[in-house]
Amino acid sequence: MVARITSGSGDEARPRRPLRPGGVRSPRPCASTLRRHPMTRPAHRTGRNRTLATAVGLFASCSLVLTACGQGETPDDTPAADSDAAESGGDVNLRFTWWGADARAQITEEVIDQFEQKNPGITVTTEWGIWDGYWDKLSTSAAAGDMPDVVQMDESQIDAYGSSGQLLDLESQPDALDVSTIAPEVLNTGEVDGTIVGAPVGIGIYSLGVNEDLLAQAGVEMPDDKTWTWDEFIDAAAEVTAQLGDQGVTGLDWWGFDSPEIGAFARQNGEEVFPKEGQDQVSKETLTAFFEQALEMVETGATPQPSVQNENIIKSLEQQPFGTNKSAFHFQFHTQIQAFVDASGTELKLHRLPAVESGKPNMVNKASMYWSISADSEHPAEAAQLVDFLINDVDAAKVLGVERGVPANPEIQEAIQPQLSPTGVMATEFAATMQEEVIDPPQVTPDFASDFDAEFGRIGSGVLFGQTSPEEGAQAVLDILENYER
Repeated sequence: MVARITSGSGDEARPRRPLRPGGVRSPRPCASTLRRHPMTRPAHRTGRNRTLATAVGLFASCSLVLTACGQGETPDDTPAADSDAAESGGDVNLRFTWWGADARAQITEEVIDQFEQKNPGITVTTEWGIWDGYWDKLSTSAAAGDMPDVVQMDESQIDAYGSSGQLLDLESQPDALDVSTIAPEVLNTGEVDGTIVGAPVGIGIYSLGVNEDLLAQAGVEMPDDKTWTWDEFIDAAAEVTAQLGDQGVTGLDWWGFDSPEIGAFARQNGEEVFPKEGQDQVSKETLTAFFEQALEMVETGATPQPSVQNENIIKSLEQQPFGTNKSAFHFQFHTQIQAFVDASGTELKLHRLPAVESGKPNMVNKASMYWSISADSEHPAEAAQLVDFLINDVDAAKVLGVERGVPANPEIQEAIQPQLSPTGVMATEFAATMQEEVIDPPQVTPDFASDFDAEFGRIGSGVLFGQTSPEEGAQAVLDILENYER
């Protein structure tokens, strides 16, 4: 698995904080200790050269948008936005901010050049930085009422900004931003309190990566993922370990202490960790069954001993068992498959999750990131026009490639198809197939529950190491959820 898309995912697999002895995740490093890549772009600049080759094809860090995200037309067809400033002959200046590294900055600047050239009267000042510093700066600017007009937003943060009224209702600007062609199961991932405050840029689907070469070596036939259950999966994983364990190969690298795991398992039981209105919260029975299943995997050999799992989860992606051909199965958001292919040198595949009830894996879309607009923007129509350009424009898509996600708009997909690797095409097709099966997306991570991943990891690790029983672990999770509600 990768870090929650929070995810790519979010959009990228951010480094996972290791589990300390006893299962406590080490704290995220202070932003002040991290190297920043700040950049501010003046409103007017010309003659900038770009090197895009480093960014094209970066499918490992992308997340996929699987449905149409607007008109998919060229900038000439982008809806024009009216503004008092433009009508009076003055320029409108927008501020635009995102997190990411140099490659993302280069292609984003190139697209902003396009936008300015084809939208005279609108200029864009850009600001960007790395993950931790980005949120420090955004929080400060939001508190001061000075948030940039257009913001790259993350799943883990959108509830905090959206529920406090700091993000614009994107459906309030239909003349500038068309979100009507985005399928509800995708668009609704950007909903907070009944309002669409984020236009999904990339979608990740929690799924199973499979090394079919290892299955063949072990003499294990891959079950039909349209009908298989957890029992069948555990049997297959255990058999891989039995046949190839002397070569250091296990069926599954880890299971039992990562929040996407319980999210998927609860959903298959008709429950949610953070339920929307009308949904049932995850029960003690479901949580207990999850922890019992994690212990069963260890007992059967489907997963290694807890100490080895602990070592596996803190390794870099390239060094994890699935990336070194030492694990036949790996649960992940599907957008990370290219990175594992590159690391392993093996043609890996994507499959549906095993199910509690045969044929009902209950998989969902999860946004890796969003484009949001400040509710205090003095130019909401022009800001919406920029967002529309970023997600719907063919020329912009050719520059952005798959670095932030692969759009599902047929025209956009066709335009960027040559930039996809064979694995990228496979992953895109997998996600497109899943769009016919996904259920309504879960609630975005509530602002008050930002530490749930670490807390669940601590509890799950305690169960695996025998420090607490499955029932005690289940109650501990419920206690945390109850405390959130107080």
